[in-house]
Amino acid sequence: MIFSSYQFVLMFFPITAIGYWVLNHFRFYEMSKIWLVIASFYFYAQGSPSFFPYFMGSVLANYVIGITMCQLQEDKTLQRKALLAVGVLANVGFLGYYKYMNFFLENVNALFGTDFIMKNVVLPIGISFFTFQLIAFLVDCYRGKTKKYNITEYLLFITFFPQLIVGPIVHHAEITPQFEDPKNRVFNQRNVALGIFIFTIGCAKKMILADPMNNNAAEFYGAINNSVTMWESWFYTLEYSLAYYFDLSGYTDMAIGLGLFFNIRLPENFNAPWKAQTMQEYWQRQHITLSRFLGGYVFKSVFRKGCWWRNYYIATMVTFLVSGIWHGAGWNFIIWGIMNGILVCIGAWESYHKKYPPYLVGVIGTFLCIVLTRVIFVAESLKDAGIVYRSMFDIGALTSMGWSQVWHQFSKFVGHHQKLGLLVVIGLIICWFAPTTRQMGEKFKTDWKHYVFTGALLAVCLARMNQVVQFLYFQF
Repeated sequence: MIFSSYQFVLMFFPITAIGYWVLNHFRFYEMSKIWLVIASFYFYAQGSPSFFPYFMGSVLANYVIGITMCQLQEDKTLQRKALLAVGVLANVGFLGYYKYMNFFLENVNALFGTDFIMKNVVLPIGISFFTFQLIAFLVDCYRGKTKKYNITEYLLFITFFPQLIVGPIVHHAEITPQFEDPKNRVFNQRNVALGIFIFTIGCAKKMILADPMNNNAAEFYGAINNSVTMWESWFYTLEYSLAYYFDLSGYTDMAIGLGLFFNIRLPENFNAPWKAQTMQEYWQRQHITLSRFLGGYVFKSVFRKGCWWRNYYIATMVTFLVSGIWHGAGWNFIIWGIMNGILVCIGAWESYHKKYPPYLVGVIGTFLCIVLTRVIFVAESLKDAGIVYRSMFDIGALTSMGWSQVWHQFSKFVGHHQKLGLLVVIGLIICWFAPTTRQMGEKFKTDWKHYVFTGALLAVCLARMNQVVQFLYFQF
């Protein structure tokens, strides 16, 4: 079950929201939270029914470990460290088995000539996201940054269905107090109207922009051969870059909009990343909650001021290596993480030495980096990535044809891709010139203009919901 489906929009969500507010209306506050937890369990079980019991076991085991650490006195350092190590290793091992076991066996077979049989493992949806939240909870319990949450508060923080599958990756300190705030137990019509508005924008990003571009680019990357042209390589990679951005930012908008129905404000996850002037700034604007987690729990664990082998650049490279591994099981993701780490270090060096490029040069340079790193991210193999990179910069093929033939080839390509080419142009205009969803939400008014806009856009999305397409980040 996904947000952009009739089952979710017309059945699951209305029943869940109505039940929650009816219970709050009659002051059954604890029951309303339990209702939301049960609904969230049902939501997850629809996506990964076979994994659901293991999901439940993992969530409850982490609660026991975390609360036990909270109850131990500060002088019980050894016991608390042991519990933290067990909890983190168990979470990493759990994630490793489902996400990386076959990658590990494949490389062992290639390196040592063994013939270990690949496991028939289906990746559970959302495992990378909720695993990070569980690890963050354990680390905060160890650091003494959590209170002794009761089981309902904890489950609601972990399983709250709008953010459960693909984020935003939330922190217990920003979610649990909102559910405990008496003001948030009162139905808020403006929050509902704003929630519908933001949900609709996210739905449009997903269904009108991301899905068509994703489907088109996936066909190209699924059948790469040595005859691909420069135009194809650049166009389809740009398509994929935009599709990934609108798919994930669309999901985030929908999650934030759904949260507002319950008076819960989920954190911002995107802040016009394509307007960044360096890759360092890009990752401060892109997938913000992931960057926040990696910065708080990986970078800060490595970085030590004054220690050359744990300095900023080493810590940055380690952080992006972890980010690459987190994104997927494959050498392409590892290389993607290293590439981004190097680019972020370059941006950090420029910032430290105040050698800023002109604004337009910086934005265009960052844009090219986004597109070029996307190749290694989406290619099915390193060989395919190499073919695309080679064709992107095959200047010799252009010069050998002559400018008239080049123009003819380019015009022919454009003629065959008018509709999707127009969609790409619209996507770029939105990325570079349109206000962010947060800015639009800040200017939102409960007037007929916003209602008409929201209603018309939602009607278009509803008409397309018979073509259900999974979110790209479900595979992570």
